[in-house]
Amino acid sequence: MAKGNRLITEFYELKTNQLMDKRVWDLPIIERKEDIFHVLSILSGRNHIWVVENKESKELVGVITEHDVLSILAPKNLPSYIFGMPDIKSIKHGTAKIAEDVMCYRIIDCGPDDKIIDSLMKMVKHRLRRLPVVQDKKIIGELTLHQLISKYYDATQYHPIVEDEEEG
Repeated sequence: MAKGNRLITEFYELKTNQLMDKRVWDLPIIERKEDIFHVLSILSGRNHIWVVENKESKELVGVITEHDVLSILAPKNLPSYIFGMPDIKSIKHGTAKIAEDVMCYRIIDCGPDDKIIDSLMKMVKHRLRRLPVVQDKKIIGELTLHQLISKYYDATQYHPIVEDEEEG
């Protein structure tokens, strides 16, 4: 087997906990009842936020991305024949007040013992650039495409991918 193929195979077989960001204290995490303006302040510097039930338990209940916030920031042009307040999440209409009002409840995650190849396949299937690493419903880290690229690149620098030369 060529050295390059072996390196790729070894990379795919690594466990998520070997490459994930374990610095939970540095992850963008908020509680589900946080004010929407706190959400916006975090998203002004990050592109996602993990939403937990509370900071002590770190039980993951949702995620908020920049795209989720775009839908609440953009003004809604409602036809004049609509009476009352439609069920639209909006800052303008006062229907997006806290994190849980805009968070996505459907979380695609991975476990610390999942193989990198399996996490990558989830990312591809669901068109995601990051996955929370969850154990017993608790967020313990995250795995991002950026980290995977960086770790793979680093590995190839220490063990360059070159084809094995035939001995003659």
